[in-house]
Amino acid sequence: MSAVQRHAVVAGAGIGGLTAAVALHRHGWRVTVCERAAGPTAVGAGIVLAPNALRAFDTIGFDVTRAAGRAVPAAMGLRRPDGRWLSRADTAALAARFGGPPLALHRSALADALAAALPATAIRYGVAVTSVDDADGSPVVRTDAGDLEGADLVIAADGIHSPLRRQYFPDHPGLHHSGETAWRTVLPAAASPAGTVTAETWGRGERFGVVPLADGRIYLYATAVVPAGHRPADVRAELLRRYGTWHDPIPALLRRIDPAAVLQHDLYDLAAPLPRFHQGRLAWLGDAAHAMTPNLGQGGCQAVEDAAVLGHLLAGTGTEGVPAALAAYSAARCARTDAIRVRARRAGRVAALSHPLAVAVRDVAVRATPARATNRAMTALFDGFALPDGMDTVPAGVAARW
Repeated sequence: MSAVQRHAVVAGAGIGGLTAAVALHRHGWRVTVCERAAGPTAVGAGIVLAPNALRAFDTIGFDVTRAAGRAVPAAMGLRRPDGRWLSRADTAALAARFGGPPLALHRSALADALAAALPATAIRYGVAVTSVDDADGSPVVRTDAGDLEGADLVIAADGIHSPLRRQYFPDHPGLHHSGETAWRTVLPAAASPAGTVTAETWGRGERFGVVPLADGRIYLYATAVVPAGHRPADVRAELLRRYGTWHDPIPALLRRIDPAAVLQHDLYDLAAPLPRFHQGRLAWLGDAAHAMTPNLGQGGCQAVEDAAVLGHLLAGTGTEGVPAALAAYSAARCARTDAIRVRARRAGRVAALSHPLAVAVRDVAVRATPARATNRAMTALFDGFALPDGMDTVPAGVAARW
């Protein structure tokens, strides 16, 4: 390892960028995180960390439960608008099979905990990275607050609309609209009816999700097949019109939302995979590398996996070895993330079916799916994470349950 402290510049303080910064910091790197937002914000929605993401966090020695608590729902599954269950899984069984149950928490709580694990001066808010020059040699990071020179590594965690992806892959077709929009919000704990369980309800071209968070709040999301850019004038009225006759507790929850706190985003993924996730000393991760629709709940989880693998491969690497380590990162991550991107797109098409006959066939097929097939599908996601070339650089104190 070089005697000179290595320096990484991270573009973006989302979950992936912050996790990468923490991983590198714990392996002795100096990190500078540039975030375009003026400061940390409590605005946002929930995130469900599946067992694969929790395992990835463990490999960098980060305890998510300090930010989230340990409360988990007793069950989770799919329902019809009339409340009938299409499928249901016991979280205790998931924990026994995969080493731990999924953990749902507010994104801002997770981001705050990750930021707290970094030096106080590591994050520069109100600084947007606009481009990176000479990524193959001595990268110069261009920002709207001036240039940063001398970085040994640059991480593009700059989101689904990544300027750095567009800069280095100008011929890539970009984003693909799924045909759906999504609304998301978080309600206070007092607004959650007793006995609320984690469930996603499938209708005709519409879905509604209810996820109790570990801190007692409740995360709501809904999707509908509408043209890109559709924005209702009255969000509560729109949601009640679409979902207000669905099973309890959906109507009661909708009456308690704050329209000003509802986020709406059209759903996109990458139209095609990137040919690689690196260029010289520049690496892409998370949505910048492999934007996917949220149908499998793996977008944030894959960003966390990216960060853990990147930190692992760079842990014992001197400055001269960074390009080779990033090439190994591409080799380790491209196939898995693209397989999940494609699978999420296919799952979304099934969930968004709207013709009555197609919906009826879909619901029967879900109910008839054997448990072993469901277990195989979950195993591919939840047991698919591994650090390349063993676990030699895992920090001391990593939980033994994995």
